[in-house]
Amino acid sequence: MNTDQETPERKRERLRQEELQENAVGTFKDGLDRAQFGNLSELVGSLGWIGTGVVIVVIITVFMWLK
Repeated sequence: MNTDQETPERKRERLRQEELQENAVGTFKDGLDRAQFGNLSELVGSLGWIGTGVVIVVIITVFMWLK
């Protein structure tokens, strides 16, 4: 699809994906900030699969440590 015929929704998503790829640290912070307000998908999207795995391991470790 050409950018001339791109819908506003697709353009927003394309720009968001480009920003995620270009500015990983900034989007990580944005994801954490949004996660405070209950948007878990933004946190996971900004972390990627490795970051999400690290967060899960940390949560499990803290949970086991507190037991």
